[in-house]
Amino acid sequence: MELAIGHETIARWQFGITTVYHFFFVPLTISLASIVAGLETAWVRTGKDTYFHATKFWGKLFLINLAMGVVTGILQEFQFGMNWSAYSRFIGDVFGGPLAMEALIAFFCESTFIGLWIFGWHRLPKKLHCACIWLVAIGTLLSAYFILAANSFMQHPVGYKIAPVTGKAQLTDIGRVLFQTTTLVQVFHTLTAAFLTGAALVIGIASYHLWRAKRGTETNRRTITVMSTSLRLGLVIAVVAGLGTAISGDRLGKVMFEQQPMKMAAAEALWDTQAPAPFSVFSVGDVSKGRNAVELEIPGALSFLAKDDFSSPVPGINDRAREEAAEFGGRPHDYLPSIFMTYWGFRLMIGFGMTSFVAALIGLWTTRRKFWLAPRYRTGEDEPPRLMLTRNREMNVFFTKWSWRIGILTMCFPLVANSFGWIFTEMGRQPWVVFRLMRTADAVSPHIGVGTQIGALATFTGLYAVLAVIEVRLMAKYAAAGPDTDERPPAKDPTLRGPSGGDSDKPLAFAY
Repeated sequence: MELAIGHETIARWQFGITTVYHFFFVPLTISLASIVAGLETAWVRTGKDTYFHATKFWGKLFLINLAMGVVTGILQEFQFGMNWSAYSRFIGDVFGGPLAMEALIAFFCESTFIGLWIFGWHRLPKKLHCACIWLVAIGTLLSAYFILAANSFMQHPVGYKIAPVTGKAQLTDIGRVLFQTTTLVQVFHTLTAAFLTGAALVIGIASYHLWRAKRGTETNRRTITVMSTSLRLGLVIAVVAGLGTAISGDRLGKVMFEQQPMKMAAAEALWDTQAPAPFSVFSVGDVSKGRNAVELEIPGALSFLAKDDFSSPVPGINDRAREEAAEFGGRPHDYLPSIFMTYWGFRLMIGFGMTSFVAALIGLWTTRRKFWLAPRYRTGEDEPPRLMLTRNREMNVFFTKWSWRIGILTMCFPLVANSFGWIFTEMGRQPWVVFRLMRTADAVSPHIGVGTQIGALATFTGLYAVLAVIEVRLMAKYAAAGPDTDERPPAKDPTLRGPSGGDSDKPLAFAY
């Protein structure tokens, strides 16, 4: 028994580390693809160099995240055969369907058109080149949809049957898997959170460059224009995406109350069924006794969140555990998720996500008027002029000593919220890997030694640590450098290449 627990624990740690790390890049890739596509569309429609330079700058950061996401995502596929072969044998016929569609449709679309977009500058007509990045953006959205459909099946299995001879799950209705309520709501919630993440990155980097301009360090007028435009765009996207995340999160919570009542009871540390049920603001639980030692609650609020009714009953942890033990066997304690991780993961997800939304809302209000740029000269004749921001009073409020730091810190908040959101989603489903069909302990590969698992865990953790250093250094380097505002946009006719009209003589480099 101890050996089995060791196998499961190590396998879960490995999958958790690699998945959380991989998901750092996924929301940035999804959102930046659409942001870059929108900026290039603005350039094609208006012909303004500001949009061209913004497209190239944010496109460079998008490519870094795309490359890292692909590298780290490949290992996710391998792990189903490495540590979770029993799971793959049981559910592979169903789970493999959405994943195959993701690879054959979405990833094919991304990988094909991203190459045309990278090397198509000065070679493809502007509108055709812009269409390529839109197809990449659509591919990222489809990729997220298919993967989330597969995950939604694990949360709420539908469209399958158990084969009487083999005992394996077989797909019977792909439409139900792809379009069930769980999938639709989870996709909406994940995508809005992804756009909040990308917008926060734009806000943070733009705030950094505009603060340099305020101090006189940044003297390139065109860079300031690009960053002021990017800041405004990021704030608008963050507010819209933050509102969408809150609305979809409320709907997803209601779906979970219906489909996974144990998860939501654990998220609120609600040990016993209550009507009306209170919302837990803060609690310290005693798992061994099945109650809270310390608790601060809002009466009736949980009933409203679950049923839009302040008096509806909400099932408690103890009652749900006894029901599952009676149905599937074992002790009620065996059906408890990690109450600590579920409870605090839920709160940290909401706290960090909504902090970004509130910060963006304040920033959008304080920067509601346009930026104006003007040269400000120092007294020394030999010193170069300083390009400064001439702002209204609200702009001065925004760019105070602390506000720019908040803008930069905002980059991290959605990433933290995403991580805790997935920790809550997956750990709250335990002890099931496929809800009410297969337990996590039964899904682990049976013939892999603990030593092999520990070695793989150490190797992957070390490799991902190295990749993290590379990612941070690349992002910091190119983000701090700012856009190359000396680069000239492609000519209207890509076949007309003068001395500066094309890049056929340039060596292939990351700067594409």
